[in-house]
Amino acid sequence: MSTPISDTFLAQLQQMRSDLIARLRAQRGGTMGRPEAASANREVVGDDWAKANEEIDLKIGLEELESAELVAIDAALKRVADGSYGLCVQCGASIPAARLHANPIALRCINCQTDEERHNPTPHASL
Repeated sequence: MSTPISDTFLAQLQQMRSDLIARLRAQRGGTMGRPEAASANREVVGDDWAKANEEIDLKIGLEELESAELVAIDAALKRVADGSYGLCVQCGASIPAARLHANPIALRCINCQTDEERHNPTPHASL
């Protein structure tokens, strides 16, 4: 991928990373860790432990998804740095710019991604 194009995606990935980290911090109440956030949530909810546990489970699930996205963004940034960004990790073909604009962390071209999802139907197949 040419330098001006990869610079565009680099900026997009850096912005995605920055936004995601800000969202994670906001969900935790600043720099608060997961245990402290869970404890604070229980205090707010009061005596309704079932509801508190449900909300904690939902928040943890969301945080795990966002953490996986952060890992995928960091991997994409490494691919930009080593010059392999925009190349399908499966077949080596160029991933169209339109696909990368829609999903900057895409690892595969559409054909290989479709194949991957057929053979491995997981929720994070595109990461």
